[in-house]
Amino acid sequence: MQTKILSPSREWLELAKKYIQAGEVVAFHTETVYGLGADAFSDEAVQKIYALKGRPSDNPLIVHVHREYDIARLIDGEPPYAASLRSAFLPGPLTMVYPSTGKVSKYVSCGLNTLAIRVPSSPAAQAFLREVDLPIAAPSANISKHVSPVTARHVYDDFNGKIPLILDGGACNGGIESTVLDCTGEIPVILREGLVTREMIASVAGDCGIYKMKEGEKPKSPGMAYKHYSPRCKTAYFIAEALEDAIACYEAEVKSGAPCFLCETAVCARLNGYETLDLGGTPEEMARRLYMLLRKGERQATLLIGIEPSEHGGVMAGVLNRLHRAFGVNV
Repeated sequence: MQTKILSPSREWLELAKKYIQAGEVVAFHTETVYGLGADAFSDEAVQKIYALKGRPSDNPLIVHVHREYDIARLIDGEPPYAASLRSAFLPGPLTMVYPSTGKVSKYVSCGLNTLAIRVPSSPAAQAFLREVDLPIAAPSANISKHVSPVTARHVYDDFNGKIPLILDGGACNGGIESTVLDCTGEIPVILREGLVTREMIASVAGDCGIYKMKEGEKPKSPGMAYKHYSPRCKTAYFIAEALEDAIACYEAEVKSGAPCFLCETAVCARLNGYETLDLGGTPEEMARRLYMLLRKGERQATLLIGIEPSEHGGVMAGVLNRLHRAFGVNV
């Protein structure tokens, strides 16, 4: 199969629709990461996503719709706070989990009686979703457990020859996946942290919880696996207070390999003379750069050494969640 990368045009929208209607899988741009999308009503198409990614069959998918799509077709009611949250944050990097009517493929929610729905703000995503006018099941467009893709080239690197089309909307400016929010209870509960923070949600809904997955429990949301977003090289991870230990780790590796640090700007300044990848100085910069630098690090380093950023609240909760999973840190 030839994999085409096409820039936005009337032609690619029509072609994408034909592929989706034929049960194929198409990669598309969102403001967070690229998605690997298929018709959410089709068992065969949804199963193809799992096969392409090598994704565990118990890891549910998110359904993407355009902003005018009537989600009442897909959900079995919503609490009043959910409507307020939709008004405040959508389109945008927020996925909302509702009781499901069961109309989409059973493979989307992996046997759960809920459905995760997202309305991306990316103009390219909205154009694609309006053209197909279907709910599109889509995880991130990467091989399972690999670093999520934030450029069309990242998708191509993982799926060249395996999918027919990548809709190129440029680099993703959000950088980490959407916040996933359980809206089935009396208060909203975050299942996966992201760019829409607990504080932002609570300011609209009045309260917001954080879900902690129990050992052996079936995932309620994508991104809850222990090891995820992982670069294809050796990794090590240190807290900022253990910088001397991190340097010792670097110097041991440099004798036979090519180590590199991944750290925030302030720490990079303290590592003058060492190979570094600068995450940035603000939470938003770190979110935007994280996956790009993890992909860069796996290409140039035999050992990528992560240094935990000093800030932990707000958007950084989502960044740290991805860092910990990328480096296999169990917290």
